[in-house]
Amino acid sequence: MTLDLMAKLADSDPKIAELVEAEGRRQFEKIRLIPSENYVSRAVLEATGTVLTNKYSEGYAGRRYYEGQQLIDQVETLAIDRVKSLFGVEHVNVQPYSGSPANLAIYLAFLQPGDTVMGMALPMGGHLTHGWSVSATGKWFRSVQYEVVRETGRVDMDAVRELALKERPKLIFCGGTAIPRTIDFEAFASIAAEVDALLAADIAHIAGLVAGGAHPSPVGHAPVISTTTHKTLRGPRGAMLMSDADHAKALDRAVFPGLQGGPHNHTTAAIAVAAAEAATEEFKTYAHQIVANAKALADALNARGFSLVSGGTDNHLILVDLTSKDIAGKPAAKALDRAGIELNYNTVPYDTRKPFDPSGIRIGTPAVTTRGMAPEHMPQIAAWMDDAVEAAKKDDGDALDRIGAEVREFTKAFPIPGWSA
Repeated sequence: MTLDLMAKLADSDPKIAELVEAEGRRQFEKIRLIPSENYVSRAVLEATGTVLTNKYSEGYAGRRYYEGQQLIDQVETLAIDRVKSLFGVEHVNVQPYSGSPANLAIYLAFLQPGDTVMGMALPMGGHLTHGWSVSATGKWFRSVQYEVVRETGRVDMDAVRELALKERPKLIFCGGTAIPRTIDFEAFASIAAEVDALLAADIAHIAGLVAGGAHPSPVGHAPVISTTTHKTLRGPRGAMLMSDADHAKALDRAVFPGLQGGPHNHTTAAIAVAAAEAATEEFKTYAHQIVANAKALADALNARGFSLVSGGTDNHLILVDLTSKDIAGKPAAKALDRAGIELNYNTVPYDTRKPFDPSGIRIGTPAVTTRGMAPEHMPQIAAWMDDAVEAAKKDDGDALDRIGAEVREFTKAFPIPGWSA
């Protein structure tokens, strides 16, 4: 572990320091394929641990409810200006604590309880906060859900339009958590305009790809955009709302005082750092490499008989239906973790199994790309995955441990920021 990040913690609370150290080693020794996870830079890591965490700052720059904001206002303004420039938007709010509260702010800003909202169904790849039944958004609002085509795994925009014309939602969400294909923001915008709905683009998973030019941007199509600041954007655990000028005031009021109090200033600083990093040519190369790695991994998995939802990927994410492999997602994910490959079990479209024991696994390439892994490494990762799945079916723990040892040896060549062996 980098000593200057841990020295005081080790003296003050050796148990927590020990757990942090162990987590750093675990992240170093694993091939981490959870698509919502990444490794932040050393600079982002340091920004999250600054004295900015000591300061309360309810309100917005120039309009605070506590004194002593002279420097905090500059930090937040810098973060906002950098994000505006990065995404080409008119308004940015960097205060939401995470992606779900950011989406809740959209509801609070523009809907009344009982209004109709339309989003992608959770089992099809959508998000809980897009109106799914167990979420507050599905309990407090009338929710209608669009799906993907069973045969293709892709969204049929004609079907989305037909549903919107029938249900007349006030808010339409596009985006989600398990969508391996390009989101057609222009088509969604056309449908929203036709039914007089507000279009909100949730780009939490693809924000880094959008910033790096590896995925089309919703700017100019969706008046309101939500995103987390980690995942492909490679920033801290936080969120942002972006919009045109017409929707700015309502969004700001919904975030504060509508849903939360003071922002987390250390996170705001880290968002500013991440936005500056994402504006570089190096980051653009990184964003495109994420997609190249995902395509290479998808090809390698296809070649080994894995069934990929929609047949492949256009972005960072691959959704795998393991039904043809005669194993469920949960035992496969746990076996793969033992074998040194970290991912998550996940429902697939039209899944016949329950969400806590689904048919699929969800994988992505942001973290391995940050470490410097490239398309030529993806066939080996696919081979390990295939071997581990077969070992899991035979309950062959020795084989899983052997693969884990090979993975640990492999990852030694790929350092991670903020931790060293």
